[in-house]
Amino acid sequence: MQSNELKIKKMQDEAKQKIAAQGLRVFVCAGTGCVANGSLEIIKKLREAGIEASSIQSRKTTVVPTGCHGFCEQGALMIIPDLHITYVKVKTSDVDEIIESIRSGVPVERLLYTDPETHEKIKRSDDIHFYAKQHRTSLSNCGHINPEDITDAIALRGYEALEDVVKNKTPEETVKIITDSGLRGRGGGGFPTGRKWMFTQTAQSDKKYVVCNGDEGDPGAFMDRSVMEGDPHRLLEGMAIAGYAIGADEAYIYVRAEYPLAIKRLRIAIKQAEEHNLLGKNILGTNFSFTVHIKEGAGAFVCGEETALIASIEGERGMPRPKPPFPANKGLFGKPTLINNVETLANVPLIILNGAEWFSSMGTKTSKGTKTFALTGEVNNTGLIEVPMGTTLREVIFDIGGGIRNGKKFKAAQIGGPSGGCLTEKHLDLPLDYDSLIQAGAMIGSGGLVVMNEDTCIVDVAKFFMNFTQSESCGKCVPCREGTKNMLKILNDITRGKATMKDLDLLQELAADVKAGSLCGLGKTAPNPVLSTLKYFYDEYVAHIKDKKCPAGVCSALRTIVIDKELCRGCTKCSRNCPAGAISGEVKKPHEIDQSKCIKCGACLKSCPFKAIKEV
Repeated sequence: MQSNELKIKKMQDEAKQKIAAQGLRVFVCAGTGCVANGSLEIIKKLREAGIEASSIQSRKTTVVPTGCHGFCEQGALMIIPDLHITYVKVKTSDVDEIIESIRSGVPVERLLYTDPETHEKIKRSDDIHFYAKQHRTSLSNCGHINPEDITDAIALRGYEALEDVVKNKTPEETVKIITDSGLRGRGGGGFPTGRKWMFTQTAQSDKKYVVCNGDEGDPGAFMDRSVMEGDPHRLLEGMAIAGYAIGADEAYIYVRAEYPLAIKRLRIAIKQAEEHNLLGKNILGTNFSFTVHIKEGAGAFVCGEETALIASIEGERGMPRPKPPFPANKGLFGKPTLINNVETLANVPLIILNGAEWFSSMGTKTSKGTKTFALTGEVNNTGLIEVPMGTTLREVIFDIGGGIRNGKKFKAAQIGGPSGGCLTEKHLDLPLDYDSLIQAGAMIGSGGLVVMNEDTCIVDVAKFFMNFTQSESCGKCVPCREGTKNMLKILNDITRGKATMKDLDLLQELAADVKAGSLCGLGKTAPNPVLSTLKYFYDEYVAHIKDKKCPAGVCSALRTIVIDKELCRGCTKCSRNCPAGAISGEVKKPHEIDQSKCIKCGACLKSCPFKAIKEV
């Protein structure tokens, strides 16, 4: 047993030596968000400028491309851990100054984060509220390792948990640890992970599969993508542990083709893990073998549903199948199949390493551990965050998120994407956990969290999500196919001032029918944004229908644009900019708008230099 234990430890020692030889490490975010902000060009210029070719502060310097640092609002991001420096909004033009600052030991002040309240410059990321208020576990390595070099992962105890289970624990003991931890599925449903593993483990078959659901189709969601891009080895290790626990020797990662960087890094990680005997045949000299394949999805939202995902892997059209039988008994190619999402599997190695009690000590009584959220919308600090289950909405939006942009008032937050629901000001102190959100008419979902301010039209938001789910419906069952189509028609009529109160009653009736009668989770949850907004913002719907007005001024069809004749100078600028020819009048005389021709585009509002055109 001693030689077995030394196998991974020897790899760790060698990895730490390689990292030490790199000297001063400069971490540059190379996640998708920062790549869009030019981080790859920054890395290239750092190297071309000779930062790696010469010693700085008597040490070798190495540029390390990493995964997402999380603070997307401030990209491109750079961290120099040994100097306790975090730079934000870095550009290629800053490279020479950064190199000189490393040589001198004096940081570039203007690239440090500025606290919006104290206006103090902050050097360390741990002192920035966005990071300080989080508790990162599944994201702990993202932004701190090179995802394309297995050396970094192994140095930080990567694959140590896998060695522990395949050499020291039975499959039953492994399943019990996951069960005792209280881990629940992070993909949306929140089903107890240990129970799902047990069902698949006890299923009788000569062949079993593990499938990682990396489809992540919610608008604005990028939690799973960031793990696949930033820490692919932790995901692979979690899958291998799951395979050992249930008796599977083969696995698939289903990831949408729109995630090319995640696919690239997963392929590199799989190859490196196989070369180190951490995947493939007889892992670490044991009888356990585990092969991982990547299946690129075509971006169909319905393929996030597990039976539709299975159909897609099998080469069929991605459409859901009735359950039972459940995948745990009859899944991929008719064999017992365990399906978990990326975040769920990324938690597995940490639970094995630190114990079930460690994980269950975080969170709430029924929702253990931490949860990642993609924080977006009208909030100052957008990005990827991770907090203990039970953290309140107020803490997320106003502590981590830094409050609402431009001093606006908070109106609502859509949580859980198209499958979730709307939370209001009265929910700010609601703990974000599975059960509390369901009671409020919402759900955690995969973790999308869109913050809205006072200028948001709630009916328009409901229409946006309904338009998404309707277009993504596979069409297999009538309630979803026809119900969502008619719900969308009513929402369109409401925003155009063409609906009646009877239509509003019909909308609620349709929502209940679609929810009750749909075949899969897409249809069953599609009405959630409508039902929750009707529950909390009913008056706003009524205003659209009865008063023919959009309180937020968003729905263009309900806008009435007029010209104040006392302010109008007759400059003709508005009539020249009107695409519908709805404005007439003589030069130097007040103009007027023909409401029958006006298309409510607002071009005249923007063009008037005298502020004579107004919306009433």
